[in-house]
Amino acid sequence: MRIVVQRVTRASVRIDGNLISEIGRGLMVLVGVEEGDTEKDAMLAADKMVGLRIFEDEMGKMNRSVAEVGGEILAVSQFTLLGDARHGKRPSFIAAARPEAADALYRKCVERVREDGVACKTGVFQADMQVELVNDGPVTILYDTRRLF
Repeated sequence: MRIVVQRVTRASVRIDGNLISEIGRGLMVLVGVEEGDTEKDAMLAADKMVGLRIFEDEMGKMNRSVAEVGGEILAVSQFTLLGDARHGKRPSFIAAARPEAADALYRKCVERVREDGVACKTGVFQADMQVELVNDGPVTILYDTRRLF
């Protein structure tokens, strides 16, 4: 499972101009599910979202998690994170999990975040969404449950 975590002051998702979800201070997380991912990958990704210490403490150091600062998470499924653009100009998405498997693992990931006590809102799986955010810092972290960058 591949995630892009962005520390935000606010973020929202719209579909056809209609507001679907929005958060204030917290994390905007794009979630890509890879073929072969398991529930373990969903748990690892969720635990990383909740525990990642990228919020400043009283000394100005990134030392607090979203849970510690009372922030929210907006998790949006995005299969294009698995795009492979190494060859040619059109990315290949063959590594992305099939929609049924991807949706189930994405939901497991969101469920785990909520079980950990962090408010987690979502987009709509397989919808054409417009995502708006204000990246705070900017702070953006890439995490893959199977690879080191």
